[in-house]
Amino acid sequence: MSVILKTPEEIEKMRVAGRLAAEVLEMIAPHIQPGVTTAELDRLCHEHIVTVQQAIPAPLNYHGFPKSICTSINEVVCHGIPNHKKLRDGDIINLDITVIKDGYHGDTSAMFIVGQASPRNRKLCDIAQQSLYAAIRKVKAGACLTEIGAVIQPMAEAAGFSVVRDYCGHGIGKGFHEEPQVLHYRNSHKLTLQAGMCFTIEPMINAGTYRCKVDRKDGWTVTTADRQPSAQYEHTLLVTDTGCEVLTLRSDEQLERHIIAG
Repeated sequence: MSVILKTPEEIEKMRVAGRLAAEVLEMIAPHIQPGVTTAELDRLCHEHIVTVQQAIPAPLNYHGFPKSICTSINEVVCHGIPNHKKLRDGDIINLDITVIKDGYHGDTSAMFIVGQASPRNRKLCDIAQQSLYAAIRKVKAGACLTEIGAVIQPMAEAAGFSVVRDYCGHGIGKGFHEEPQVLHYRNSHKLTLQAGMCFTIEPMINAGTYRCKVDRKDGWTVTTADRQPSAQYEHTLLVTDTGCEVLTLRSDEQLERHIIAG
């Protein structure tokens, strides 16, 4: 693996990009209500990123992706394309935001519950978030990359859920997707973490099977093979000597920005 260690100057730019990505999720949260379309959510996010933040929405035209954010509802695992379908009471939706500022990327996503979701779907969202937090607490210089999947998979399976294998976290910086690949299930891809690494952790947790399929019509939308719901949370992290810095932390989260690994 050719992993890029970030310089102090690059880290400062990553902090800015990460803060902006988090800010977009904070901005859009009140708009996620029954009756709103994902196209409207995309429009609001696009305008905020371009006009207010004077930044670039990374997904737009990335390998042909047609929108500025990803909106993945219920059984959609990831890469959902915003459209004119209205959100309904009980839906769960993931908004995936990536912002480019001064050439550097900040990447984050979160689940939102529309109205009143079922207890099972609430639990699914909670496990996705808590498994992300548990993995973040393992990150520090000298730790092994495999510890991330070794934490997430048991948590998901103990709750009766499964972890997606087909998609993973990734290094990030000037490039949207850099090395290393960050697997969210048990694996043997050994890599010792070093201070200055930046990557995402973004577990996709399915209520049923971990297997997925890609929509043949649009070539992007990934759904669960059994049409059961899926949930995902994501943060961009900077590895430090004692733990990590969560570059995309939101103000509503009960998590420290600077994590000291356990």
